[in-house]
Formats: sequence, structure tokens, C-alpha cells
Amino acid sequence: MASKMIRGTMILTVAAFFSRFLGILFVIPYYWLTGEQGSFLYQYAYTPYAIMLSVSTLGLPLAVSKFVSKYNSMGDYESGRRLLKSGFLVMLATGIVGFLILFLGAPGITSLMHIPKEEYGNVVLVIRVVSIAIIIVPVMSLMRGYFQGFQSMGPTAVSQVVEQVVRVGFILIGAFIVVKVAHGSVVTAAALATFAAFVGAVGGLYVMLHYWVLRRVKIMKTSNKSRPERRYRMSFVTMYKELITYAVPFVAVGIAMQVYQLIDQSMAFYYLNYVDEIKEAIITDLTMNDQKLVIIPVTLATSLAVSAVPAIIVSFSKGDMRAVNEKITQAFELVLFLTIPAAVGLSVLGYMVHGLLYTVSPDLLKIGGRVLSWYAPTALFFALFQVGASILQGINRQLVTIIALGSGILFKILLNPLSMKLFGMVGPVIATDIGYLISILIIVFAIRKATDYRFSMIAQQLIHILFYTGIMVLVIELIFFVSGGNFPHSRGKAFIVIILSVTIGAAVYLLLAKWTGLLRRVMGRSRER
Repeated sequence: MASKMIRGTMILTVAAFFSRFLGILFVIPYYWLTGEQGSFLYQYAYTPYAIMLSVSTLGLPLAVSKFVSKYNSMGDYESGRRLLKSGFLVMLATGIVGFLILFLGAPGITSLMHIPKEEYGNVVLVIRVVSIAIIIVPVMSLMRGYFQGFQSMGPTAVSQVVEQVVRVGFILIGAFIVVKVAHGSVVTAAALATFAAFVGAVGGLYVMLHYWVLRRVKIMKTSNKSRPERRYRMSFVTMYKELITYAVPFVAVGIAMQVYQLIDQSMAFYYLNYVDEIKEAIITDLTMNDQKLVIIPVTLATSLAVSAVPAIIVSFSKGDMRAVNEKITQAFELVLFLTIPAAVGLSVLGYMVHGLLYTVSPDLLKIGGRVLSWYAPTALFFALFQVGASILQGINRQLVTIIALGSGILFKILLNPLSMKLFGMVGPVIATDIGYLISILIIVFAIRKATDYRFSMIAQQLIHILFYTGIMVLVIELIFFVSGGNFPHSRGKAFIVIILSVTIGAAVYLLLAKWTGLLRRVMGRSRER
């Protein structure tokens, strides 16, 4: 059973990483096709959609997986089947309600964001188009969670990959046909891009229904093995109360980033002291173009570190606090080891990376490069929050996640106007960093209180990581000095400088880590896990 769980977790981790990575990288060719306006419209539609989707799905599929797995282990397969049957109606209802709220509320949402008049109608349009996907995604999420409850991760993994491939393919092909072939408007291309969420969801749902047809008989036979004394004992009120208890922390972690983005989108046009065209470029970089790049170092680190959570759950349930502390150390060390150099390197290379992937236009590059240079270190806060929240889930302190997120968002809202007035385009980044830092401190305090964990255990490794990262930065600065600065005047120069910097900088960092034994300590533990 343990090997099956580990195998399933790895399958799901790989699929989730591939899906997220594909969802990150598509913004580059999409930007080339539609420019600033296309990216601006897409992100203004997608942020409220992502928040509404998380609320509509009630934190599925993880919550359903946890529920089904728990009662299956007790021999009560019937409760899981009853949840699936009733859940179809509940998820369909929440999906329709979410669709109506977003579709009918699109004008109000757009008004709250202080959108310029010339873009108001376009933003309303793309929000309404993307809202259609909410109707079917909750049902698909329910089925994913049900399969995962049986330790069957393959259907979810395949469904995630198919959904993302179909979505991204539809976005890029649709944008290319509209802009390059039909010479249509960017607004039409953006509307198609948001409609891709529905098309991708249809593809993902088809995969889940296909697996259900193949495995339905086997699952039903298993469900009929429920002990008679356990059948139909749980009321629907009790069932969904427990499910929501599991779901709320997952929802909180899932919408954290989107809530921060929504705050920036709502305030930027009002508080930033620039002309509207500059504001659009800043918001696009903050919430889409540069934001997607910042998530890249977070994705791999958190995918690997969070894989320690199942072991934390097992050790904590047995009361083995020594093993719990070891797993916590593994998770944090891996995040710090991978994220710090990646975030700092991306920050130093900010202008070069933005110039290579998006534009070398001096005016736009000054905005995008500066935002990316300031935003890149935020990757560390993203990663620590996600891993910390996962650890809280493992030690049964889910409520702390809600408190931590709420506190961080409150500080973000309070500090955002002042930060924008004082620091201009990088003000939202500073407010975001402070908000996440508050959340992380609350999580760290809760972990220490629950497990008596001593964070001094990772202090020595942190010093090593910071020192090696500093040497890596010196190497990159030397490359800048030889090549003539950190501001690219062509994509060719940017490409060469980035390749040299990443190759030599990473080699120096890893060689120093290997020489001192840090690499063996961190990655060796990861292999053991």
C-alpha cells in the first residue's frame, strides 16, 4: 500500500509539474501574438475566474480524496460512493451558481478594478467568456478526487495533462489564426484564449468519464464490500460538513496568489501615478508576464518539497515527532536550496530575461525588466508559504493556514496604496512581500508550537546557500561587465548573456555545494524520502 501511495504521488507530482509548467510557458508565444493588450485582457479575465473556480469546487479534488481515502480505510466504501452520487448534483449546482455570479457580475467586477473606459467593454467580454468553464470544472474535480481516494492517480494525471495541452493548444492556435491569418482584433484573440478554459475542461472531463466507464464495475464491486453496520450511517449534512472542513485550507492555498493579483488589479489604475498605457504594461507584467516567470523556480521546488507531506502525515499520526521534524527539515532545505539561487539569479538577469522572452523595446523593457528584477525574489515567499501550508495540513493545523492567509492579505490591502505612492511600479511587489512574510511568520510559529521544531536546524544550511548564491551573483556581474551591461539591445545579446550566466552561475553554485557536502545532504535526503 505504501509503495502504491508513493508511486501514485510521484505520478501526480510529475503530471502537475508538467501541466503548471506548460501553463507558465504559453504566455511567451501568446504575448508575441497579441502584445500587451492581449496579455492584459487575458489576465484580467483569468484572475477572478481562478478565484471563483476555487470557491465553486470547494477545494476539490484533494478534499474528496482525503474523505474517500479515510472511509475506505475503515471499510466504509458506501460513504465515498454516496458522496460521489450527491456530489454530482452539488458540484453542478455550485458550477452554475459560480458561472452566473461571474457572468452577470462581470460589469461590477470590472468597475471595481477602475479599468479605463476604452477597455471596460473588452474586460467584461473576456470575463463572461471564461465564466462558461466554471459549469463543468467542479464535476471533473469531484471525479478526480474520488479516483485519488482509491489511490488511483493515473486518471487525474492524464486528465490534468490533457486539459492543459488542449487549453494551451487552443489558445495559441486560435490567437495565431485570428491575428496572423484572419488579421482580426486582439480582443477577439483574447476572448478565444479565455474560452480555451472551457475547451480544456471538456477534454479533461472526457478523460475522467472514459476512466469511469473502464473502472466503474470494479469500483462498484469494491463499494459493495462495505460493512453492513457502516452503510448509510452518515447523514449528508455530516458528510459535507466534514468535507468542507478538509476543503477550506486547500481553497485558501489555491487562491492566495490570485487574491494578491486581484488586489493589485483593483488598485493599480487608481493609485499608480502613470498614464493609462504605462499602467496597463505594469499590471500585465505584475500579474501575467513577469509573474509567470517568477513561478518557474517555485514550481519545481514546491513539487519536490511537498512530496514529503504524506510522510509527515504518517509520522504525526504515530506521534513520532522526531521523524516529523526530520521531514520538515527536508522540505524546507530543499525549497531554500533550489529557490534562493533561482530567484536571485532571475532578479539579476531581469532585464535580459524580459528582453529575450517579451520585448527589447526600450520603454517597455524598462518597465518589465525593473518589475521582474524586484518581483523575482518573491518566489522564495511563494514557495515557503505553500510548503508551510502543506506542512500544517500534515500536522492537522489547517485553521492556521486561513489565519495566516487572511493576515497577509490584510497587510497587503493596507500597504498597497502607500507602497504604490512611495515606490511606484515596484510598490505592489513590496506590499506582496510583506504580506507573504506575515503569513510565513504565523505558519512558522504554528509549526514550532505544534512540533517543537527548532528552525536553527536549517540555519547553517541557509548560511551556506546565501554565501554560494552571492558568489554566483558575482560571476554573473562579471559576465555583465565583459558583455557591456545588463540592459539588452537585441535578443541575440540577451540570449548569449543568459546562456552564459545560467550555465556558469549554476555550475559555480552546484560545485561549491558539492565541495562542501551541502548538495549531498539536501539531495541525498530527497532520494531517501
